[in-house]
Amino acid sequence: MGAVSRRWRRGAWAVATLMVAVASARAGEGDAGDPATQAERIRFFEQEVRPLLVAKCQSCHGGEKQKGGLRLDSREALTAGGESGPVVEPGKVDESPLIDAVRYEGLEMPPDGKLADAEIAALSRWVAEGAVWPGGDVTADAPRAAKVEKADASFWSFQPLKDVEPPGLEAFAGTAWGAWARNPIDAFVLTTLAENRLTPSPEASRRELIRRVTFDLTGLPPGPEEVDAFLADESADAYEKVVDRLLESPAYGDRWGRHWLDVVRYAESDGHNADVYRPQAWRYRDYVVRSFNADKPYDRFVAEQLAGDELAPGDPDATVATGFLRLGPYEDNQRDVRGQWSDILNEMTDVAGEAFLGLSIGCARCHDHKFDPIAQTDYFRLRAFFAPILPLDDLPLYDAAAKEEYEARLAAWNDATKDVRARLDELEAPYRKKLEYDAVIKFTADLRALLDRPDAELPPYDRQIKAMAYRQVVDDRDGPIPAATVKEADRARWKELNDELKKRTASKPAPLPVALGVKDVGPEAPPTTVAGSRKATGPIAPGYPSVVEPTTPDIAPTATSTGRRSALAAWLNEPDNPLTTRVIVNRVWQNHFGRGIVATSNDFGRLGEAPSHPELLDWLARRFVADGRRFKALHRLMVTSAAYRQSAFRPESEAEEARLIDPANRYLWKRPVRRLEAEAIRDAMLAVTGELSPARGGPAADATSPRRSVDCKVIRNRRDPVLDAFDSPDGFNSAGLRNSTTTVTQTLLLINGPWALDRAKAFAARLERDAPDDDRARVALAYRLALAREPDADEVADGVAFLGRGDRREALADYCHVLLNSSEFLYVD
Repeated sequence: MGAVSRRWRRGAWAVATLMVAVASARAGEGDAGDPATQAERIRFFEQEVRPLLVAKCQSCHGGEKQKGGLRLDSREALTAGGESGPVVEPGKVDESPLIDAVRYEGLEMPPDGKLADAEIAALSRWVAEGAVWPGGDVTADAPRAAKVEKADASFWSFQPLKDVEPPGLEAFAGTAWGAWARNPIDAFVLTTLAENRLTPSPEASRRELIRRVTFDLTGLPPGPEEVDAFLADESADAYEKVVDRLLESPAYGDRWGRHWLDVVRYAESDGHNADVYRPQAWRYRDYVVRSFNADKPYDRFVAEQLAGDELAPGDPDATVATGFLRLGPYEDNQRDVRGQWSDILNEMTDVAGEAFLGLSIGCARCHDHKFDPIAQTDYFRLRAFFAPILPLDDLPLYDAAAKEEYEARLAAWNDATKDVRARLDELEAPYRKKLEYDAVIKFTADLRALLDRPDAELPPYDRQIKAMAYRQVVDDRDGPIPAATVKEADRARWKELNDELKKRTASKPAPLPVALGVKDVGPEAPPTTVAGSRKATGPIAPGYPSVVEPTTPDIAPTATSTGRRSALAAWLNEPDNPLTTRVIVNRVWQNHFGRGIVATSNDFGRLGEAPSHPELLDWLARRFVADGRRFKALHRLMVTSAAYRQSAFRPESEAEEARLIDPANRYLWKRPVRRLEAEAIRDAMLAVTGELSPARGGPAADATSPRRSVDCKVIRNRRDPVLDAFDSPDGFNSAGLRNSTTTVTQTLLLINGPWALDRAKAFAARLERDAPDDDRARVALAYRLALAREPDADEVADGVAFLGRGDRREALADYCHVLLNSSEFLYVD
């Protein structure tokens, strides 16, 4: 083990050039063999590509008609192609005639109008990832039998949680592992290891443990003083005291809140071409961070996000929590309002299914699920819970006293600026009228008619559609008047009045705090029907997946709300719900052990992986409920286990034998070496250099600031280069499991990127300040800060020699740059 550890340490001097070679060697290689990746690609096909083929292609290239001899309703037909040959080359976007056609770069398909950019991008991504196509055709009227077969219903994840007792360890008495277990988790792990002829690894060193658990619980490296205090503490519970301290740190919420934000596809912009910024989105992020730091019970956390407005209408936290239902993409100039509203409800339903149930329920949107016992009607039964939603951007987060004070100050400002505002309003009136006309005329006649009718005369669905359309009208009408549209005769006066009003802006009271969220359109829900079905169906009532819970929801409407989302939250939070608690404890396990007990954490269906430790999963779920569904107790249980404390290294002969039995380390015979996530890399660099700001929360900061990454802007189409390179999610889909790639871009960014170079200079400045005129002290401090350990004698000698050459300040910055690029800094063992 010593030799392996030694080689790992010496990796501190390998400036990531190995990453270039690895990435180059793997360029173009797919990772379709990875179950999580394959499941994600199938999910993408079912939710994004299959509906597109049905809606846009089948009328000309389906079972009834085949123009050019081409069918696009099965994989066999796709690969066979038409009269001109195959239309798709899997993995080769630019060599696929289908992509040329939808781009209008040859044939122009569909001929009645070019696909939207997002649709072309979806097809291109599908082809680039190998044109995955699971079994079955794509016709909308050829679903699998809707009934739930007993064989399907008996699938492990749909079964009730088992009452499991930890295995007895009598068989290990008198062996080297008889006293290994520290808590019940270890009994399950050790038993499974023994059943597979494996043994656990020895415990990691104290330095390894404090670095590992500090990153896991806070996303930051331990400071030298924290390491020293732990090493000096000889009490039996020294490690447990470190865990408790970290769980009480505000940094814990930053770290674990970010994990949840992955799952709910958090972003602060609309996506699509305009990608408009959402200035109030940060309030949901702060709500999540606060909830983790307060150790809010998970059932309350779930209920607030789904139905906070129904359950606690006066609670600002619950109001902000419903922002979960506003996180999806939105196209602010999409005049097909009905189509976009349907897309929004679909996306909301898909994410809820993945986040809370761990099911790719979106695959049942166009037909009964091809693999799981989820009928198409089940999909729309779940969607019906969300059908009454009315999105709002101005939910109040203030009380009556604050409102009264604001209105008084605003009245004073209005009175002081009355004259200039009246003159400006009079001048701008015809321009704003033109903006409103231009916005309204872009809608179809029926939508224009809706805009003219009072809400009281409209049924619930029409009120929703009117609200969506009116949002676009207001955005266009009330936004800044383009200077180029102001007539020459008015321009000077218009500019003068605006300048005069700006001088008085400082005295205008700041707007009262508001949140993005939802409420129901009223106590009556709009009807839900099976979209795209060729079979006549009546309205579908809200309901749960039949395979899990065939009963009818107990829904209690109020004077202002349907009560549907409260009923959904109540069902999800039932102690015996077979999916909800399994899914969330698996997510926590995944982020501590590098791999979930179920590796496909967003898919507990047949396309996902079976659990490696099924009894442990059920025991953890039951224990989580018994502990009040509080995360901190679950973290403490996991990170204090012997399984978590294992070393990542063991003698090579033992490791090779274990790899032959369990190459993926599913049974936890060692600690996996894990690369830091994108945010942890960025935050660790700022922490090591001494630049990390203590400020927390509030409006999103620019990524160039020294704030923690969780507080930085998340713009869907303009992502921060550092976070993007290291696989931060794109915010378009629920990310149950992040990719962990090795690419040339990462290497070049760390070696040559200006952000990384600036961090190296800041690190050098810290060493100059804290260890003046002593190269040996600087080398030691650099290792303690960056790697949480003392350098050995060779490393000190090498470092001192390096610092003694050429320009000393430049040499120190280069030395710091090397450490920040080292494997030991970027990975945790």
